[in-house]
Amino acid sequence: MIDFLIIGGGIAGLSAGARLSQHGTVMVLEAEDALGYHASGRSAALFEENYGSPSVVALNKAGAAFLHSQNGGYLTPRGLMLVGARDQSDLFAADCRDLNMAQISTVDAIARVPILNSQQVGFTAVSETAFDIDTDRLLQDFARTIRQNGGTISTKHRVTAIRKDLHWIVTAGQSFEAHNLVNAAGAWVDEIAGLAGLPPIGITPRRRSMARLPAPGGHDVSVWPMMLGVGETWYAKPDAGKLLVSPSEADPVPPQDAYADDMVLAEGLARYEALMIEKVTRVETNWAGLRSFAPDGTLVLGRDPQDPSFIWSAGQGGYGFQTAPAASQLLCDLVTGAPPALDAGIVAMLTPERLKQ
Repeated sequence: MIDFLIIGGGIAGLSAGARLSQHGTVMVLEAEDALGYHASGRSAALFEENYGSPSVVALNKAGAAFLHSQNGGYLTPRGLMLVGARDQSDLFAADCRDLNMAQISTVDAIARVPILNSQQVGFTAVSETAFDIDTDRLLQDFARTIRQNGGTISTKHRVTAIRKDLHWIVTAGQSFEAHNLVNAAGAWVDEIAGLAGLPPIGITPRRRSMARLPAPGGHDVSVWPMMLGVGETWYAKPDAGKLLVSPSEADPVPPQDAYADDMVLAEGLARYEALMIEKVTRVETNWAGLRSFAPDGTLVLGRDPQDPSFIWSAGQGGYGFQTAPAASQLLCDLVTGAPPALDAGIVAMLTPERLKQ
């Protein structure tokens, strides 16, 4: 009998499994051929403490030490630059305030990112506390912890049926029996709840597209910060000598293996291009991922109020990697009865009860 059967092998499931494997036997079931196939494998991989809702920011701050130092650390400096057009002063000021960024002159900004168009860019600000996350190593280290603690991880095991007798019986090619079921299935969490006979929490999967461009103008982009358009209408991030550009859309779609929408991608590239002197001449490749949002836009962590043996690790909403250390620890605390380190008000913003009252 398994103590914690986890459905989903992305960052939500693996981080939860690593924490829970210290308190019982863990098995992770992943439907795809590889771990982190969907949202976790298509992340912007940025850590910025001040990015997100108040509960997300609290999780970011609580997990920062882990990301900076655990296993040698998972973060490398990147920096973040907010870029606004001349007619976006009010939106720029609001973003600066929300992200706790320091305004700099456009001259200084162009010194950092020489493709910025001085005739179009009106406002710029920077944060030096933004970091790249080594997402692959973080995933693999959580998986390693599960295995070192005697747990198992199985890919190519798609869940097709769930029933509850005295315990959970899950069919995924074969039957698995468990005392507790952890729902970390990303965009599919409400479908898993339905199979288990429990009401959904109202998760909405939202598509975000991405294009990989050659380094603009032949520049060395490795030292550039990530750039964020005012109002989060686009972003651009250096990656392996190339530049990733996203329209930052959040279009609702059914759970699926997402792909980029050509028109949405073109519109986002146009918003980015309007502020640059280098035009987009070639897209090397494109893709999309799904970010899953609860109705109030923040994570859902902990035992279901209707059946406490059903545990939610859901609604990461694009913040999965940067919140993973603290979110998984909170989930573990809530499951094992340990007192959470987070403020009680923040915990109340994250538990399933808030969505089922």
